[in-house]
Amino acid sequence: MFLIVGWVVAMGCIFGVYAAHGGNMGVVLKALPFETVTILGGAIGAFIAANQTKVLKAVLANVKMLFGKSKHTKERYLSVLGLLYDILQKARKDGLMAVEGDIEDPHNSPLFQKYPDVGSDHHVTDFVCDYLRMMVSGNLNAHEIESLMDAEIETHHKEAHEPAAAVGRLAGGLPAFGIIAAVLGVVNTMGSVGQPPAVLGGMIGSALVGTFLGIMLAYAIFEPLGGLMEQRLDESGKEIQCIKTTLMASMQGYAPSVAVEFGRKVLYSDVRPTFAELESHIKGAK
Repeated sequence: MFLIVGWVVAMGCIFGVYAAHGGNMGVVLKALPFETVTILGGAIGAFIAANQTKVLKAVLANVKMLFGKSKHTKERYLSVLGLLYDILQKARKDGLMAVEGDIEDPHNSPLFQKYPDVGSDHHVTDFVCDYLRMMVSGNLNAHEIESLMDAEIETHHKEAHEPAAAVGRLAGGLPAFGIIAAVLGVVNTMGSVGQPPAVLGGMIGSALVGTFLGIMLAYAIFEPLGGLMEQRLDESGKEIQCIKTTLMASMQGYAPSVAVEFGRKVLYSDVRPTFAELESHIKGAK
């Protein structure tokens, strides 16, 4: 929602001030369709050529995600921490082998079904189950598991940020495509030397619209899009870091109620549950 609001404010101020100062909107509007096709067409073509299919699909999926509310809310994190608490509490009470059935078939596990918003997220479920499985096997110590977690988180971070980086490169190239459109407009103008000054002036104005449009699309449309995408992806990484911190605290011998407190502390302040909220949630889940 705020993305659209921001775009509307930017466009309104740019074109509104231009018109208020007596700018000729007719010249801009006449050139806009042709310049838009030239600039966006060239930029999108280069974007397709520069990125793998998986990145292009990820960009489309992430852009769609930006127009909805973020799923990483306080309620979501309460569910994540509640799930981890229930699993660790069961393991502490009945032994690690007691959770083996839950981690081998999480979709039919009462613990995961208790938190459907988390249990339906395959990435979170896989991360939790994989490392609980290692903890159950007992073949790796805490330092080895932590090192493996860090390697997976780093890989996930790099892969998840590829769409945002691709959109950032697209934004960086748009001013250059605006210059290309402007140069072609000047070439067209030079080929029409001999026309009346009014005609040549209109042609030069249309050419300059290309430069303007390339810069505007870069910094008012695509740069904010890439920036917001990166912020959303950081939220996803923070969730995994929260799970890692909680599991590592458990492996170091802390009680489940203390381990989830470790996980709570790494969350961003705007979505971090308070100590009382988490405690109340856990007691309510019991």
